Amino acid sequence: MISASRKLALAVPVSEDWLSRLREAHPGWQIQPYAKGAPLQQLADAEVILAGFAAPPTDALMDAAPKLRWIHSYGAGVDRVLTPRLAFSDVQLTNNSGVHGPNVAEHVMALMLSFARGLPQLMRAQQARLWLQEGEIRDRFELGGQTLVIVGLGAIGRALAVRAHAFGLRVIGVQSTPKPAPAGVEEIVGEARLDEVLARADHVAVILPLTPDTHGLFNHPRLFGIKRGAYFYNVGRGQLVDQNALVEALHCGHLAGAGIDVTDPEPLPSESPLWTQRNVILTAHSAGNTPHYMERTFEIFSDNLRLYEAGLPLNNLVDKALGY
Repeated sequence: MISASRKLALAVPVSEDWLSRLREAHPGWQIQPYAKGAPLQQLADAEVILAGFAAPPTDALMDAAPKLRWIHSYGAGVDRVLTPRLAFSDVQLTNNSGVHGPNVAEHVMALMLSFARGLPQLMRAQQARLWLQEGEIRDRFELGGQTLVIVGLGAIGRALAVRAHAFGLRVIGVQSTPKPAPAGVEEIVGEARLDEVLARADHVAVILPLTPDTHGLFNHPRLFGIKRGAYFYNVGRGQLVDQNALVEALHCGHLAGAGIDVTDPEPLPSESPLWTQRNVILTAHSAGNTPHYMERTFEIFSDNLRLYEAGLPLNNLVDKALGY
């Protein structure tokens, strides 16, 4: 039986119902809700910490909790959590991979469909109270038969592939280590063939974590290596893309449009030309929003806590050397 002296700290706001469910599912733990701004001394005996977006910096958590053995990140990306000190420690790090799959996939599909049906132009016309005639609605197309390249086949990429395939898109997946193609993916290639498949893409969806290897991956040559007239979507991290090169590719017409959920920096400065590009849809890092976030987080974290209690390998364990 687990000793009740084992302490788990929640450095993320949760509802009373969520907290009660966790206590009921794991009665052997002393569960400490941690409010933003509360003294870090409250974490002194914590063995496990669920770290939210507003949690204290990782190194401060490690200073305050010398017994710490495991941090679970409330987000899927861990670039803000994985400090050098944590990377070289024996503290395990897991993430919330899987929590965003359906909603971010639907977000990318919404962006693709918006361009296909000319919604940006129609929405501008609505705001101006203009009823466009048939010949005035430009650049509409159908997704069926087009090619989507998904760069990053984690939970989100796999969820997008299924949805895109259902719309008749030919889906090519790119991942660091090619594995058997998941549902909806017709072709899967490794990083060495990225530029080859970008030259065939009608749509490119970037769904990568931010690591030293992926920082700036979509630079000027790579963006201009995408097939002319393609559409580009970034729901990973803003730092994956050379933003000035992206603006240039959009302005000169090499890229027909872009759906941008993440930018560098955030919030996007008001003077950025992305705000006024008529072929850009900006969604202010909102793709991850879903009413099911906390329920999925509970399932992921509670299941992992059972594994931890049993001394078994954790799910969603981050390779701290790779950064994901």
